[in-house]
Order: sequence, then structure tokens, then C-alpha cells
Amino acid sequence: MQQGIGIIDSGVGGLTVVKEVIRQLPREKIIYFGDTARCPYGPRPPEEVRKFTFQMVEYLMNYQIKALVIACNTATAVAMQDVVREISIPVIGVIEPGSRTAIKETRTHRVGVIGTTGTIQSGAYENTLKRINPGIEVYSLACPRLVPLVESGDLTSQHTKKVVNESLAPLSDENIDTLILGCTHYPLIADAIQEAVGPGVSLISSADETARELSAVLSYRNMLAEQNGIESPEHRFFTSGSPQAFQKMAEQWLAIPVQVSQVDLETVSNRSTF
Repeated sequence: MQQGIGIIDSGVGGLTVVKEVIRQLPREKIIYFGDTARCPYGPRPPEEVRKFTFQMVEYLMNYQIKALVIACNTATAVAMQDVVREISIPVIGVIEPGSRTAIKETRTHRVGVIGTTGTIQSGAYENTLKRINPGIEVYSLACPRLVPLVESGDLTSQHTKKVVNESLAPLSDENIDTLILGCTHYPLIADAIQEAVGPGVSLISSADETARELSAVLSYRNMLAEQNGIESPEHRFFTSGSPQAFQKMAEQWLAIPVQVSQVDLETVSNRSTF
């Protein structure tokens, strides 16, 4: 049986990572869990984010995954190091890859980061960026109104554009030339974000860069799917919320048929703290 790549997220945002993994690694099987019933994670206390993250990890480990991608920036910031200590397979987050790419891209060393309240308050991006290059000026902004827009499927309306413009307004005077989309939900509204910040600002999708990092890690460890393997593996998708709503969003974004199963993590998990 082909071992899959586990991808977890607070909701549908991790589908941006899935899309890139399918594009870059078409032979790899993906097993995805989106915790849509408890999304967003950004406003939640760290201990709750950690608990929810481990519930998803525990569930996907039942499927003998060979690597894990934590596609949620908040979960990466709060729980990734704990997850790395708990499991023996490669674990890839979304913060380090996006930070490295932003540093390569910026010309003025003035980098913006937008994310959930939890991600921004953690300081994870700022700490990572300054660890790599202490000369970087980082302008971080929490945008708590954006994830609910994406989860509702409202990606292109005038209301969405208005909310995006209002949310990003504090960055207008900072003269950034690079903006990290520090939440995997945000690439789904990248057009509105680009319009808000202007054409002179490069958007860095942590989803794209994370997929590249996954490819590099699997290649280095000789864990890539066999070249003579299945051309179109059967991906599996799980959600804690409405499977119909998740399926609609997944098929719209991935442009492939998707089967979704609903799972109540509170019922299947025996763990409560980590």
C-alpha cells in the first residue's frame, strides 16, 4: 500500500498546500484533515491549539503516513516543536520556508507579515526572519477577519475586497516590498490582497514554499513515491465540519473530484493534553 503525506490545517486553507503538492509531486498520495468545525485557530489559547493539532496528528498517524505537513501557521507556531518530539516521521511547517523565500525576494529589507492573531502574537515569523537575517525590518499585522471570509467561500465579492482593504490599511505607510501571506487561507484571496497592497509588493505564499520544502525533504531521504507508481493516487480528505461545504471548496480550488469524510476528533481521540 502506498504511504501518503499527511496534511493538517484548521480548515480549508491547507488546500493551497495540497494544490502545490499535487502539482509538484503528482505521484504522492495525500491524506488531509481540515478542522473546519473548530476553525479559526488564530484567536484560541495556545494550549487549545496544541490539543487540536495533536488530535489531528494522532488521527492521521493511523493511516501510516510517511511525512506530515502542518499547513496551519498558528499550529506551526504553537505546536510544531512538540509534534516533532512526539513522532518519528519528517514534519514540515509553513513558517520557515516562507521566511527564507521572503528574504531572497526582498530588495529593501522591509517585509510585511499578515496572519491570524495567534500567529502574529507568537512572533514566529519575525523571530525566524531575524534569525536568518538580523537586518530585516518586519512589519507584522493580525488580520482576524480574513479566515472566516475564506471558510465561508466568499473569495471574490466586493465585500471581501472591502474587508481585505480595511484589514491591510495599516501597512500602507510602511513601504514594504514583500508581504508574507502568513496563513494558508490567504492565497485563496491573493488577488484581493495584491490589489490592496499594490503591484510593487511581492506576495510570498507559504503554501507554495512549503510544498517545495516537502519535495526536497522527501527527495533527500529517498522517500519519494516510486516512479512506476500510480500516476493519479487516490487522495483522502477528512473534516470535522460539513463535508458538503468542504467538498465544494476543495473541488473549486483543486479542480479534481474530491470525496470527503466527516470525523469527530473529540470522539476518536483519547488524548486530552500533550
